[in-house]
Amino acid sequence: MSEIDLSTIEAASTADARGSACPGPLLEAKKGIGKVKVGEILEIFSNDSGTRLDVPAWSKKVGHEYLGFLEADGYDKHYVRRKK
Repeated sequence: MSEIDLSTIEAASTADARGSACPGPLLEAKKGIGKVKVGEILEIFSNDSGTRLDVPAWSKKVGHEYLGFLEADGYDKHYVRRKK
């Protein structure tokens, strides 16, 4: 698998969980993934540090592809490709 330049990704939908503590960002990700089609990418905004572990673990558990995250101004942008 080749490396993906996350800065060039155009997400199909964004789940904004900034200001939300665990488990808020994960709940927003679960709701958000239903808004994108298989193969499309969900972008999740979060300033909760636990999201860096929670979203990749959740993605793997439910069968989606976690692409990584980028640091933004005071929050992270996480990217998940819907696989099913």
